[in-house]
Amino acid sequence: MESLETPRSLVDQAYEVILDALCDGTFKAGERLTQEDIAARLNVSRQPVTHALAVLKAQGFVAQGRRGVVVTSVEPDFFRAIYQFRSAVEPLAVRLATPHITKQAIVRGRSLVEHGRNLVVAGDSRATLQADIDFHSFIYELSGNPLISETMRLHWRHLRRAMGEVLRHPGMSISVWQEHGRILESMIRGDADAASELMRRHIIDAVERVERTEEP
Repeated sequence: MESLETPRSLVDQAYEVILDALCDGTFKAGERLTQEDIAARLNVSRQPVTHALAVLKAQGFVAQGRRGVVVTSVEPDFFRAIYQFRSAVEPLAVRLATPHITKQAIVRGRSLVEHGRNLVVAGDSRATLQADIDFHSFIYELSGNPLISETMRLHWRHLRRAMGEVLRHPGMSISVWQEHGRILESMIRGDADAASELMRRHIIDAVERVERTEEP
């Protein structure tokens, strides 16, 4: 974790840094967090940390335990609920985005897919996960519907914690990027129906991948 130096609100900075630590596994589920320790790591007073933790509590990333603030786990039912939501919203995003595919968007999309595949080969699971988020965000933005981007931003925070485990398995990561490539190429061809169905299947398969990693 880094000290906070940029001029943005210290509360916003503390929130982002703590959330990143929650999502990348630096802070584990069940771990107790102390305001004093976090404030010392970030080289700030306790006040911005207190406010940041209050926001994270409201969003379900941490909870008040008997001995202080505790990192929550991603409950299976909540995880599945997010994917049920995604299975409806993301095919819609693809349908809305397909007519907006420009030459510039094609270059950007193919670059994202190629970058993701290269990260899989390099074995960088954390960067691969961010690339996955970037690809889906690219489609949200291309859809032209700001509610999709805004709504999915928070959900991806929760998903990062669960998907991080999945993307440590190279075979699964390769499959993800093959699917991304097929979705994009269908969009480029202007086949919104095919692209939408591929996205729906991609979301459903993602749930199955996570559940397989959780099996004993």
